[in-house]
Amino acid sequence: MSSNELNMNGTFYNHLNKINNYSSETRSCIESTVEKLIKEKTTADRPVMLLGEIQSGKTKTFIGTIALAFDNNYDMAIVLTKGTKALAKQTYSRLTKEFGNFQEEDTLQIFDIISLPDNLTNFELDQKTIFVVKKEKNNLIRLEKALFEKYPTLATKRALIVDDEADFASIGFVKVKKEAVNLRVIARKIDTIRQKLNRSDFLQVTATPHALYLQPKNLRINDFVFKPLKPSFTEIAPLSEGYIGGDYYFNKSKDKNSVAYYLYGQIPLEELELLKSLDINKFKIEDVLTDKRIETLRNAIMNFIVGGVIRRLQEKRDKIPLGKYSFIIHTEQKKLAHEWQKAIILEIKRQFHYTAMENQNIFTTLLEKSYTNLKRSLSKTDSYIPEFREVKNEVTQLILKDHIMITTVNSEKDVNEQLDDTGQLKLRAPLNIFIGGQILDRGITIEKLIGFYYGRNPRKFQQDTVLQHSRMYGYRPIKDLAVTRFYTTKGIYEVMNKIYELDNALRDAITNSTDNNGVIFIQKDDSNKIVPCSPNKIIIPEVTTLKPLKRLLPVGFQTKNNSAISKIVEEIDNIVDITTNGNEPVLIDIEDAKKIIENIYKTFSKDKKNGEQWDVEAFISCMEYLAYNLPDKNIGKVWIITRKGRNIARFRKSTGRYEDAPDTATGENNELNIAKRIAIDNPALILIRQQGSSEKDWNDAEFWWPILVTPSNTPTVIYTSETHD
Repeated sequence: MSSNELNMNGTFYNHLNKINNYSSETRSCIESTVEKLIKEKTTADRPVMLLGEIQSGKTKTFIGTIALAFDNNYDMAIVLTKGTKALAKQTYSRLTKEFGNFQEEDTLQIFDIISLPDNLTNFELDQKTIFVVKKEKNNLIRLEKALFEKYPTLATKRALIVDDEADFASIGFVKVKKEAVNLRVIARKIDTIRQKLNRSDFLQVTATPHALYLQPKNLRINDFVFKPLKPSFTEIAPLSEGYIGGDYYFNKSKDKNSVAYYLYGQIPLEELELLKSLDINKFKIEDVLTDKRIETLRNAIMNFIVGGVIRRLQEKRDKIPLGKYSFIIHTEQKKLAHEWQKAIILEIKRQFHYTAMENQNIFTTLLEKSYTNLKRSLSKTDSYIPEFREVKNEVTQLILKDHIMITTVNSEKDVNEQLDDTGQLKLRAPLNIFIGGQILDRGITIEKLIGFYYGRNPRKFQQDTVLQHSRMYGYRPIKDLAVTRFYTTKGIYEVMNKIYELDNALRDAITNSTDNNGVIFIQKDDSNKIVPCSPNKIIIPEVTTLKPLKRLLPVGFQTKNNSAISKIVEEIDNIVDITTNGNEPVLIDIEDAKKIIENIYKTFSKDKKNGEQWDVEAFISCMEYLAYNLPDKNIGKVWIITRKGRNIARFRKSTGRYEDAPDTATGENNELNIAKRIAIDNPALILIRQQGSSEKDWNDAEFWWPILVTPSNTPTVIYTSETHD
């Protein structure tokens, strides 16, 4: 069937197209999705997948798909949502808003399955039907009884099952001891329902396609056969202008000319520990404005206040309604931790109030620091920047009037009490600070977010949810971005970066290949050989994603002192002199390259208090893989480029973050550009000899800094240096 054979002039699709003014890209996506659903006769184990970005407007697209499906002989839609009342309410509200006219005309019925009447008439059953169903045991039991016991005529209708935010809850297996795999009750119910329906098609909607790679081929447990979801086709939900995703947080943030460069603020581990629970021996709450151990939190709160005020002053100048802004603190799941954090922030607010009235010097110093911080990013836009005097006056008034709301959200009850009519958290004051745990990461929409303080342990996350926990992606105007800040630990930021890279690799593989073998998963076995790795064993913090012309290098490390490493550095010098030709790049044997890297690793401090630790095993393993998996020529060879006499600082002055670009000296023929030109099949290893002076925050010891550049012909590879047992 071609799109020309679809009924494109039906009442449902035309109405939604009219009220939403779909772009040509969105219409094309909707129409192609329905065409594939009809043409391919999707089965339970071969759905069509609608792949979008996190918080990118996928709901709009799948609702349009339901409308067009209704115009093309589908009579029922079952929308599966994540398992919270808030999300079910949000989805139900959206559907009733979009299809409200049809409800009034008695051509469509929309039900939250949990409140489905037990006396539906044939008049109602003859209409099109949409069920909103949480992916939760009781909801699915109610759906099963409704379809196959109470109203069996519904089971004969042609149904479209829409699995919104498809993830492990719907794919449905978990790793347990002894490599066993347990089906979850939720997944089993979904699978039972979709197989018992007379005619159903399955549309999987997700922004996190990782689970497609992390499934067994087939599974039988206690005579129940689970058929894994492998998409027969993938449709890409289009993005609209203004979408902010991983590219902004993890790529543009490295560009000194970008607003994103000033986005990230590092949280010390000690600060997160302090925020877990009250310990009067470690911290006195009356010292909230002076204690260095909560400096990042203190600055984050003031940055949020100043940023919100600047935005409201800009709106006032533009003569538009003043916005209400929000800030999330999400570091712990325990309620006691939330209450302790709330106590600290209330005390910060109280002391802001006191210093604004009684101690202007302290208040002005804190405020100036935030204003200077935000002005750097504001200057990268053409936005109006209010004068400091005006900002100070507005901040003072806002604090004195207590127009800052601080709320804990640590249960579904808390969320439900604070939702507006559309199912979003209601902003009740000009500035709103939400402190919470997992309940905040389950797709809850929070408007005007300009601050994220995030500290959840990434080792506990599945890779398909971690980026959603901080609610950091979505459509955001540049004026909001200029005052937005994201705070987390260095370790969490690096894990998020790895997940973003993994997400891109899997997304590219799904969209660009005709099968499910588009990504290579590798690891080292017990005999130190690189072997294939089962993707469902990977541990995200230990993952390295390889793709064309990617740089791998240690960042945040510190060297040992000069007396401890001078002889090792001299040995590296000798190897470099023997194997290279001055500044000219040459191909060297992989074994020589490995020896250089192993010696460099010996010069780095292994004390975590001194700096970040380098996963040298991953570095060497990736270099080996890239050097050996080649066409016929130059197998086992690595390009090497050396530079000497550099004295780069360990930290960047403008942001205070670790330097991560020692290979980007000015000029067209700098070492990085050379590496990118010559690394076609063989990887390039850049070695830069640094002076390591104490004035630059090093340990007064000369050292070598290695950078591996992957070849331009690199296939997508996921390497893990550690796997699940």
